[in-house]
Amino acid sequence: MNREDLVAAARAAAENAYSPYSHFRVGAVVVAADGQTFTGANIENAAYPTSNCAEATAIHTAVAAGVRKIDTLAVTCIDATDVLGAYPCGRCRQIMAEFGVEKVIVAAGEGSEIREHTLDELLPFRFTL
Repeated sequence: MNREDLVAAARAAAENAYSPYSHFRVGAVVVAADGQTFTGANIENAAYPTSNCAEATAIHTAVAAGVRKIDTLAVTCIDATDVLGAYPCGRCRQIMAEFGVEKVIVAAGEGSEIREHTLDELLPFRFTL
């Protein structure tokens, strides 16, 4: 899948977000080393710390299916007007590090720019074993 296809899949996943508090629907898609894809959406909760980001949902779904290496993650917030509103949080960046994500694609709503980064750019001093 090219990056436009990945962003489209992430935007489709965002349609399933549960975001009654922030009203920011976020979707993500991960591509495993073997080419399998998994999607996720953000799932909010009134007790905010128990909410789950779309990136974490997608990665955890892949890991639950047996994946241990993820090459690419694409994330989008379809309600953000600027790509800066769609970047992964620090927790999600560390989760990406755990499973070897190399490329991160970020976009906002329809018509927004698409940015591509390495995880080294987004989390240069990550914790690893």
